[in-house]
Amino acid sequence: MHIKNSWQLYVFLLPAFLFFLIFCYGPMYGIIIAWKDFQPSLGILGSPWVGWKYFEQFFQSYFFWDLIKNTLGISIYSLIVGFPLPILLALSLNEMKDGFGKKFAQTVTYAPNFISVVVIVGMMFAFLSPSTGILTHFLEFFGIKGVHFMEDPKWFKTMYVLSNVWQTTGWSSVIYMAALAGVDTQLHEAATIDGASRIQRAWHINLPTILPTIIILLIMSMGNLLSVGFEKIILMQNPLNMTSSDVISTFVYRAGLLNGQYSFATAVGVFNSVINATILVTVNSITKRLTEHSLW
Repeated sequence: MHIKNSWQLYVFLLPAFLFFLIFCYGPMYGIIIAWKDFQPSLGILGSPWVGWKYFEQFFQSYFFWDLIKNTLGISIYSLIVGFPLPILLALSLNEMKDGFGKKFAQTVTYAPNFISVVVIVGMMFAFLSPSTGILTHFLEFFGIKGVHFMEDPKWFKTMYVLSNVWQTTGWSSVIYMAALAGVDTQLHEAATIDGASRIQRAWHINLPTILPTIIILLIMSMGNLLSVGFEKIILMQNPLNMTSSDVISTFVYRAGLLNGQYSFATAVGVFNSVINATILVTVNSITKRLTEHSLW
């Protein structure tokens, strides 16, 4: 009866439901090749079962811990540096008066999000080149010898994280700005009368208001802890920085598409997804107990 009375809403929901069903859940039957010796000539169902062979091969490989270390290193670095900045930016923009200054600041911070990842990496190579890079010449002007930022493994994580922060911080703050729009102005008026400063009002009024949003986004970020962005890393990667830049997603790409080890690459991908799902459920449960806010 409820469906019949609200059939228009379900019609609107149908395209999104079919999209996820066809393109996300439908192809998931293919993950069974992680437990098979997949041969294209035999197909997915016709290939022989090998059990946990490829999982054991991955766990026992010499590069297993290097991949885990690099993936977690980049993800945690990005989370520590990149997660608080959109919150701070949103709180700062919210305190600015409406006018040219605020619009200019929003435009400047939002604009990098619309630049292609390929262009971003190209800019990094151009600016950080040890021979022609602007930053290199700037450092040499002050007597600092040019650093090979894009080739040195020690600098890879920093270059990845800082460029990602520059590109995404402004756009990521939009959701916090939307949450701040719902703050009751009477609370600020009452706090102002009581002599509260802007920092005190931001800490005691604005921050608690957007806390549920912060927690939900933090849970989602933790659920993607091992899913480091593939495109940017593969573009920044080169033989010289491979010791720091090789992560699970790039390894799966090489093993599956370049080397044709489809079953092995699928097993690594399944392992990655299971760990992410486990972290997501665990963090969600912890935050629900501590803050009463969660995804479900």
